[in-house]
Amino acid sequence: MQALTIRPGRPGSLAVTDVPEPGPELGAILVEGVALGVCGTDREIAAGEHGEAPGGRDRLVLGHESLGRVLEAPEGSGWTAGDLVAGVVRRPDPVPCGACARGRFDMCRNGRFTERGIQGVDGFGSERWRIEPDYAVPVDASLGSLGFLVEPTSVVAKAWEQVELVGQRSWFDPDSVLVTGAGPIGLLAALLGVQRGLDVHVLDQVSDGPKPELVRALGATYHAEPVDEVMATLRPEVVLEATGASSVVVDVLSGTARYGVVCLLGVSPAGRSVRIDAGGVNREFVLENDALIGSVNANQEHFRAAATALAGADHDWLGRLVTRRVPFDRAAEALEPRSGDIKTVIEL
Repeated sequence: MQALTIRPGRPGSLAVTDVPEPGPELGAILVEGVALGVCGTDREIAAGEHGEAPGGRDRLVLGHESLGRVLEAPEGSGWTAGDLVAGVVRRPDPVPCGACARGRFDMCRNGRFTERGIQGVDGFGSERWRIEPDYAVPVDASLGSLGFLVEPTSVVAKAWEQVELVGQRSWFDPDSVLVTGAGPIGLLAALLGVQRGLDVHVLDQVSDGPKPELVRALGATYHAEPVDEVMATLRPEVVLEATGASSVVVDVLSGTARYGVVCLLGVSPAGRSVRIDAGGVNREFVLENDALIGSVNANQEHFRAAATALAGADHDWLGRLVTRRVPFDRAAEALEPRSGDIKTVIEL
């Protein structure tokens, strides 16, 4: 069968190649690949920045934003042929650490986890793949090919969970949230904020095009003004930072409402420096009981929450997130960012 593979650490090695059928060690459920979402992590692996092939191999099957259709499943597994399925990405480390031992492998402490399509285990970018029943998440049939959005939505489902857990250290009944960045993660974070009944604001650089329209279609408010001005006007109780831009991160640290929560979702590139009044930030965080947290990855609970959120969303709106569909035989094109892209999907 064919798969989208890469030699980690080797830029320019991305290709659709022939690979063996997936073995039972990857799971008892055999799945036909339907769609594969593309994100920045995939592009970083393709650029040779990170990634790890399975032991004894030099090529890794890429892809972690999965959607497939069950071909075969064990009797009693709860799965039948034709079911739509998304795969959980991370697997706990073999030691395991305390978090992994309790099913919270998204919070792994020792870093010995593996991740489908990223670190040590083949991903979902193939004509067929296998998955363990415990790591398979049902996708509502009404979502159709949009089911690949379960994985990125699981990331923001976890972020919202973390914000709410931190907020519950005291009385917590937020009205407003600011999402910085109107890429896929930011837009999906805004969707979950609207579903929570919050006054949602989204900030990005562009002033026209699909991003402002998508935000307004959610019933949220779009901003393209400087970050510090928006923070001063809104004084949001929650900030979900999805740009990873160092200057934006600094600007959102000061300006939340009292005991506000800032959750960082975007990963900043190393080596860039910005000037910051560390004393002023410290003073505000202490005197206003503010909290700053980071959040990455997701476990089964977050995947199931994501699938539920997407099933209850406006599917036409979700469809507008997909700005480019690429056939499998031209999959490498999907990893080349283009102006105006929001979400790119490879059709398997």
